[in-house]
Amino acid sequence: MSVLVLHRNPLAAFPYRRWLSGDAPGLDDRTPYPGDLVVLAARDKIESAGEQLPGPLDHDFTHLELFGTLDDETVPARALALAERHRITHVIAHHEADVALAARLRERLGLDGPRSADIRPFRDKALMKKLARQAGIEVAPHTVPGSAHQARDFAARHGFPVVLKHREGYNSIGLRIVADPDELEARLADAYRDGPRDDLLIEAYVPGRMCHVDGLVVDGRTVAAWPSQYQYDLASFGVDPGPRVDLTLDVADPLTPRLLTLVERTLAALKPEGSRLRTHAFHAEVFHTPDDRLVLCEIAGRSGGAKIREVFEILFGIQLAVQVTRAEAGLPLPAVEGAVDERGPLRPRCMAGQVLTMKRPGLVRSLPSVPDEEWVRGFWLFAEEGQVIPPAGGSADFLTATVGSAPTRAECERRLRALGARIVAETKIVPVGGEEA
Repeated sequence: MSVLVLHRNPLAAFPYRRWLSGDAPGLDDRTPYPGDLVVLAARDKIESAGEQLPGPLDHDFTHLELFGTLDDETVPARALALAERHRITHVIAHHEADVALAARLRERLGLDGPRSADIRPFRDKALMKKLARQAGIEVAPHTVPGSAHQARDFAARHGFPVVLKHREGYNSIGLRIVADPDELEARLADAYRDGPRDDLLIEAYVPGRMCHVDGLVVDGRTVAAWPSQYQYDLASFGVDPGPRVDLTLDVADPLTPRLLTLVERTLAALKPEGSRLRTHAFHAEVFHTPDDRLVLCEIAGRSGGAKIREVFEILFGIQLAVQVTRAEAGLPLPAVEGAVDERGPLRPRCMAGQVLTMKRPGLVRSLPSVPDEEWVRGFWLFAEEGQVIPPAGGSADFLTATVGSAPTRAECERRLRALGARIVAETKIVPVGGEEA
């Protein structure tokens, strides 16, 4: 067996060869994966995390190739050439932007795993909403405007604000909440300057707090899933200098079973009989409106960003990235074997959450100290003192990230908010050649 990985993340948190160990009888987690491991990685994601670029002796991959970004137009051809040279048998992709290429490579090479038709309902937001609505799941009114005129007509019928987003977007990149006709005209002039297009979505604004449900499906059955609620607006990543808190919902919260049921219905709607997407993580976002409706925003067939994987591991003792890596490599999942029985999916062991701060442009004068509270389960810095950093380019472009736990959601929120305030107070970023930002 040989594995090709499309990697659009920092490298330090993804020890792929160790995760792939124990793939056959007689091997355990101390025995390295014996096959070829070929990794195509995004240099921009490694550098933006403050990591040093690996040299030839700084990794245990069979072959590592760095690209400025995996959006480089040469990546597909290079991936195919390396796959053929190394006789690749499995393709792995964790990032939303890479799952479609991974599917095309499997098709081209005749490999096991999800194909384009299996991935498309989770990538094409227009198709996703169509399938969900057909299953009786509420989604926001929306359309794919081929022209500026069609977008204006939609806004006239549904009122402001409206939301403009890329049909296959991710991390809130390019997402705009448009408040009035003047702003819409400015957005449309830019969006349609080259003529008609079919890659945009416009939808009515849905008020309310955004919830998300994250989980793991194994051989078509959800083994673990749990809802959380953002305490901030995802689209505010470019203007929000404060702590952004995200919390799991308590077991007794009346929203918890409603959200879990809605997501199961959504997964069924997007995966018809015969889908090859059998073992995968998912990340669903759902609006909870002021009048107590649940409105599906979107769902991805991969694990969530930020530190959602780490929060999930606190809840269930299962690392989503490890399980998906092994599943896409055709390996057994000993961590979840026997985890589900007639009583249903796993229940969380405690409550958990994360507090994030976003990058903002300037010279980093000081960064917060590492928290030493026993309930803090992980802390990450994505910049160094003395470094000049750009503004956040998306909702996953963090300056700091912290995950923690508590017996209840209320206590978890208290802890994270207090820590977030301290992190902000200890962070100092000044304009280049200027005063504090």
